Amino acid sequence: MSSPAFAAMPNAVAANCRWGRLRALLAASAFGVLALSAGTVQAQPEKCPRMVAERPKVRLAALDAAMLRLAEATGPVHLTFIGHASFLIESPAGVSIVTDYNDYVRANLVPRIVTMNHAHDTHYTDAPDPGIEYVLKGWGRDGAPAHHEVTVEDVWIRNVPTNIRRGAGTEYDGNSMFVFEVAGVCIAHLGHLHHLLTKDHLEALGRIDVVLAPVDGSYTLDLEGMVEVLKSINAPLVIPMHYFSQYGLERFLARLGQEWTVQRATEPFVLLSRETLPKTRTVLVLPGR
Repeated sequence: MSSPAFAAMPNAVAANCRWGRLRALLAASAFGVLALSAGTVQAQPEKCPRMVAERPKVRLAALDAAMLRLAEATGPVHLTFIGHASFLIESPAGVSIVTDYNDYVRANLVPRIVTMNHAHDTHYTDAPDPGIEYVLKGWGRDGAPAHHEVTVEDVWIRNVPTNIRRGAGTEYDGNSMFVFEVAGVCIAHLGHLHHLLTKDHLEALGRIDVVLAPVDGSYTLDLEGMVEVLKSINAPLVIPMHYFSQYGLERFLARLGQEWTVQRATEPFVLLSRETLPKTRTVLVLPGR
């Protein structure tokens, strides 16, 4: 099986986080990812890694075990497109995550962690497998927003609530974008996104390396709206999901291909690391839908 060969990032900005994030924590400084010409990824603050989220004055001995596991993660992240809006994310330490876990499209294993949204029943289940250790719902109780911040081995997961349409009205904070930091790669699953992102949303997301984006153009955001969202997030890599026909996918690729490089994988998976993220903004199509 093969996966695309992405151009390596310059060593000066590749943040392999075994020691890079430890140094970032101790130095309490932010740095840019890339600063290139038009059509490439623009400079972004280094916000996603947990170890630079705040600026504590801390000595190495004071770092807790969870932070050290995050810092010591090595090896690529395995990302597999299961179908619809579900991906299997596997960390170097073997932690397995399935996004938008539901009753229709499932991985051939019981994951340790699942995330869910509830715009439609193809994005959640009322009966998750009892072997799942963490079930993270993108909506809260009684209209309150969900709040998740979970560390499992070498994975850090958090959510950013968004609104969804309910008939002629709006369910505020009814779904979530989930952010997964694995081995220094920051992956955002946009869920069933129905609206443009505000400055607050973007600040809450922080630096994103890989965006898993719904591109159906109707049930979620319209085509131009999704393009605007992807521009605002400004990640090096976009992976389409949540489309219902080849025509719908090609329509999205034709539009985004005006400004992004388009690549097509022959297998439904890719190996991700900070060193091998593309230099120019790239859309990677994994087979299946």
